[in-house]
Amino acid sequence: MSSPVTLLILGAGGDLTKRLLLPGLGSLLAHHDHDVTVLGAGLDDGVAEHWQDLVRDSLERAADERRVDDRRGDAEAADAETTDADRTRQLVESTRYIAADATDPAALRDLLAACTGVPVIYFALPPAVTAKVCRALQDIDLPRGTRLALEKPFGSDEESAAELNAVIATLVPERQVFRIDHFLGKSTVLNILGLRLANRILEPVWNAGSVERVDIVFDETLGLEGRAGYYDSSGALVDMIQSHLLEILAIIAMELPPRVDEVELRDNIAQVLRNTTLWDDDVTATARRARYTAGEIGDRTLPSYVDEPGVDPSRGTETLAELTVAVRTRRWDGVPFLLRSGKALGAKRSQARLFLRPVPAVPGLDGEPQQQVIVLDLMTGDVELQLTMNGAGDPFHLEQSILVAHQGAGDLLPYGQMLRGILDGDPLLSIRGDVAEQCWRIVDPVIAAWRRGEGDLADYPAGSTGPSDW
Repeated sequence: MSSPVTLLILGAGGDLTKRLLLPGLGSLLAHHDHDVTVLGAGLDDGVAEHWQDLVRDSLERAADERRVDDRRGDAEAADAETTDADRTRQLVESTRYIAADATDPAALRDLLAACTGVPVIYFALPPAVTAKVCRALQDIDLPRGTRLALEKPFGSDEESAAELNAVIATLVPERQVFRIDHFLGKSTVLNILGLRLANRILEPVWNAGSVERVDIVFDETLGLEGRAGYYDSSGALVDMIQSHLLEILAIIAMELPPRVDEVELRDNIAQVLRNTTLWDDDVTATARRARYTAGEIGDRTLPSYVDEPGVDPSRGTETLAELTVAVRTRRWDGVPFLLRSGKALGAKRSQARLFLRPVPAVPGLDGEPQQQVIVLDLMTGDVELQLTMNGAGDPFHLEQSILVAHQGAGDLLPYGQMLRGILDGDPLLSIRGDVAEQCWRIVDPVIAAWRRGEGDLADYPAGSTGPSDW
């Protein structure tokens, strides 16, 4: 069991805690033993009335899901169920919620004094409030070993990210800072590591000599879903590409680390992003944007984005963005990486696709070899490898076949995987400070150009594949 810690959640009354953080903790505790106490804090004192119920429901739901998937014998499963019940009861009995203003140094001192183990301060707060809390913490002598866990976005551009990192550096060492990108907690994304590092058949073709281009796509069928307060001030570029998709790019494009640990893996990720630039200095040729109009997705009818509650049409916020970048290393020189993410599209798609360079036609065989693609499904973890083979009927006719490797779902929810590292004090899957700044450096020119009105803001009907001319 890890050392005792207190998970101090600032902004505990918000949607993030209920929807992601507590269920993630439940999935972690259903599979791993941690000595953790949960302390919630926020401005809404009404949360205290149902706080223990909220924690209990999240933990019991995770335990129920484990029982459904349990493949152990009856006796072992029964013992595990008893252990889960005891652990849930102990955690619920010990948890409490304190109404407090986390930007007030005096309130922060009281909250830290209420922690019974090493404090893990989780900022479930808007970015601007997180920055204020960090500055307030500068007036406090933090307990030894205090860890900070911060949600994205980390700043609003490269300059503000650097300023926030400078403040954080005065509080705790970098190794005790956990910048959360829950995509790095997905077992389906982490599967890329095993694919890259443990397969001799792939390593020889994982470079510009064999790969023509790489597409990393995250298309959603969901619309705004009541998130105008956050999304309308960020848009698809900041919400997804600036963080999640650039991190996936870095894992795909990195050199092979000598070992997978917090230093080597994060060094390799940083090296990729330091050498990543826009494909062309002309932003209008490198990036494009669009937003959805009214349409239907399945049995749902969506209004135009500009008619969604809380949206300010004058902002020109995009709901679909594409960005082409270059990774200027010897391995990837000349290979375009297209990053795309959007909402209210007709099909849900979360994939990385490596398009291999075509091989020459083979005299004597009917038909030209088709382009082969390595497909990494970031939702299911499945890997597809397209092969050109002799036809089943006519052995001299070439046909396309697909090999598929299926991956089972991981034991932990993405936030459970992230919390495991935080509670263990292992920053392997957290974003290092310099990486957060590099991600902003890459997209800042595009954000600035779009704010100046450069580049068309196209339209696409909800439920379509995007603008018809893309």
